[in-house]
Amino acid sequence: MTQVIETPIIEGAEVSALLPQKPPMEMVDKLWFHDDTYSISGLLIKHDNVFCKNGVLREPGLMENIAQTAGLRLGYMVQQMQKNGAAIKPPLGYIGGIKNLIIHQLPPVGAELKTEIFVQAVVFEVTLISAKSSINGEPVASCEMKIFLKKD
Repeated sequence: MTQVIETPIIEGAEVSALLPQKPPMEMVDKLWFHDDTYSISGLLIKHDNVFCKNGVLREPGLMENIAQTAGLRLGYMVQQMQKNGAAIKPPLGYIGGIKNLIIHQLPPVGAELKTEIFVQAVVFEVTLISAKSSINGEPVASCEMKIFLKKD
């Protein structure tokens, strides 16, 4: 399910506030779409990205982008549920497993990576997602990922 959206819901510092990762480890900079089970993030790939080498975003950066898209989704949900304006404490998640990983291409510096995630199941502190990343509609990567949330 690919959505055509012209302006992000949130971007920049608003995204940073919803993530436990901080620069230089932030791998999302926009939230394009969000509903109960589906979200789309964006990342403008810059030359100083810690996962860039030889002008492209490497495989670990793609995996981290997918995981952080799931983290951004959850952070945004928490923000929307807050009623009293209290400070946001983004939940901390860990990649628990990656399955059926396919990397079609490594995206170049200057490209806008869009990553779509679909929540397949949530069981206790484990979320199973399917994900696909693309640039201008061209596939970049896809996988299934298990994400474990740290209990406070």
